[in-house]
Amino acid sequence: MEDLVIIGYGAAGFSALIRANELGIKPVVIGYGEIGGTCVNVGCVPSKRMLRIGEIYDYASKITKTKILPEFFEAFKDKQEIVSKLRKEKYEDVLNSYDVKLIKGKAYFISPNAVKVNGEIIEAKKFIIATGSSPKIPEIKGLKEVGYWTNTEALSPDRKISSLIIIGGRALALEFAQMYKKLGVDVVILQRSERILPDWEPEISLSVKNYLENVDEIPIFTNIKIKEVVKGRDTKIVKTDRGEVEADEILLATGRKPNVDLNLSTANVELNENGGIKVDEELRTTNPNIFAAGDVIGDKMLEALAGKEGVIAAENAILNTHRKIDRLSTPQAVFIEPNVARVGLTQIEASKDYEIDYRVVKMESIAKAQILRETWGLIKMVIDKKYRTILGVQMFGKYAAEVINEAALAIKFRATIDDIIDTIHVFPTMSESLKIVAMSFVRDVNKMSCCVD
Repeated sequence: MEDLVIIGYGAAGFSALIRANELGIKPVVIGYGEIGGTCVNVGCVPSKRMLRIGEIYDYASKITKTKILPEFFEAFKDKQEIVSKLRKEKYEDVLNSYDVKLIKGKAYFISPNAVKVNGEIIEAKKFIIATGSSPKIPEIKGLKEVGYWTNTEALSPDRKISSLIIIGGRALALEFAQMYKKLGVDVVILQRSERILPDWEPEISLSVKNYLENVDEIPIFTNIKIKEVVKGRDTKIVKTDRGEVEADEILLATGRKPNVDLNLSTANVELNENGGIKVDEELRTTNPNIFAAGDVIGDKMLEALAGKEGVIAAENAILNTHRKIDRLSTPQAVFIEPNVARVGLTQIEASKDYEIDYRVVKMESIAKAQILRETWGLIKMVIDKKYRTILGVQMFGKYAAEVINEAALAIKFRATIDDIIDTIHVFPTMSESLKIVAMSFVRDVNKMSCCVD
């Protein structure tokens, strides 16, 4: 009988296997599909490289006052080189550095303490399920017949397109909209919710929408109902309750679903209301010897969070340390340019348990934003009014994905606005925006010189 079996070799699985080795355990790792999972192959790495390529050409266009576009297929070739390099260096080579028994194949539970893969039965004392997620495909009349892209096809297109309809309005939709727009493709976003980024602060959602529509010239239609998809002459047509939209291709950005096709009921593992594996705060499933980590839980699907969960699942499975995730201080970002980033509670979420106060500061009040001529956006901070502790921060602005890490640290250590104000920040930087929004609780920041402390 094995000590530990890890099912999945993406971010969560790799973190779990590394920590298991550090604790003296040689795990069996069962992987299906491309090693590295979603992030390095069809997620974070390739999409951010494509966004970077678009950013460079967009900046060159502004400087030269001439529209310059990257060559369509050369851009994707460049992306693939980065993906291949990082997959080898960060996954294949890393795997070879550890004491692991690797089995490639699809695993299914045949009992509470055994799985079957490639005809082989493997029993273990403990399991960690880290099988990730897949694109969620909505039920839309005619969609399957007409065809569509998911993020996988959109990152490796088999043909050049001139127009694209994106269904969805969250992180993936916005990133791919900007990505393709900067490749010279006409893009439109169709979102069923009342606003894009519906779980974010409304001020942030509105500011992002205004930017994408007015600067990037990406039309966004919200609160829209899609009725049917039909074939055009050489195009695809999406029929909605407000008319028809026609384009070369349709990209589905309608969320992801946990990969739970593992015969879990046989292992006495239950699912939660999101269709993911039900776990407690220690990542233990309803079978006390089976843990789960990453996207398969059906919670926030973030690569860094999955990695941390893999480590904690391994420690709890091997040592029974009872470690938990501090989800309040888990940051996330949407890598459009400028970035959108958040950590902690929204104003509405915080007001349920605290007497709160909040402030909003526009990027035009930040000196570095003026210097960069990147004054779109804002930063919002929510605090506990009584104790002045920081409960949540959201930002839309240049380098927001970098700035948010300081906010995450502040929330992790339950820092107050006074702690931030009392910390000297480099001038001029975008991270000063965190200090300035903290200062806005105690003074009018529009009546300050650049270096008032």
